[in-house]
Amino acid sequence: MSPRPLTCLFDPLCGWCYGAAPALRRLAARPDVALAVRPTGLFAGPGSRAMTDAFADYAWSNDQRIAKLTGQPFTDAYRDSVLSDRVRRFDSGPATLALGAVAMTAPAREIDALAAIQSARYVDGRDVTATAVLADILAGLGLAEAARLVTAPTAVLSAFNDERIAGARALMQAVGAQGVPALVLGGDAGTRLLDAGLLFAGPEKLAAALAAE
Repeated sequence: MSPRPLTCLFDPLCGWCYGAAPALRRLAARPDVALAVRPTGLFAGPGSRAMTDAFADYAWSNDQRIAKLTGQPFTDAYRDSVLSDRVRRFDSGPATLALGAVAMTAPAREIDALAAIQSARYVDGRDVTATAVLADILAGLGLAEAARLVTAPTAVLSAFNDERIAGARALMQAVGAQGVPALVLGGDAGTRLLDAGLLFAGPEKLAAALAAE
């Protein structure tokens, strides 16, 4: 029996998407699931914003809820170096482009790259809106070609990235997803939106829900 396609729609600066990382790792390891991650560009370009005091306080409060529910760490280094930065915008465009470079050159490593970018931000307090930081993260994963593309993006990469985002947004609209993370199951019966809460419900409930589909 062929693995069933399962897509997780996400944004690399979405705290809840980071909270779902352990569930994504479990899903990626399942032989009955073909997991893909697709960025929606939710916080990129027009969706970006300034990091104000009010927004930083809101983000930290939300992050504490995610940490309590999932066990994912949000460190003081993240709070002190990322949330207190009033120069850099809250903009997922650079990280989304970096993941596009991975998807174009080493697609099997995209989930690894996403986890590394999330950890760099939320644990190490690194600025993942900076090209040099993203290139360093990818190089550290052995993704040298993707790191070079991030440092000097090509028209081919830009077009590939735009197409990925457009495709993710079209899928999001088609299944009626209201936000990220979103889980979309595909198969002979068509695509359908699963309850994203399953990503935070524990491995047993997630496995049971997939078995019931």
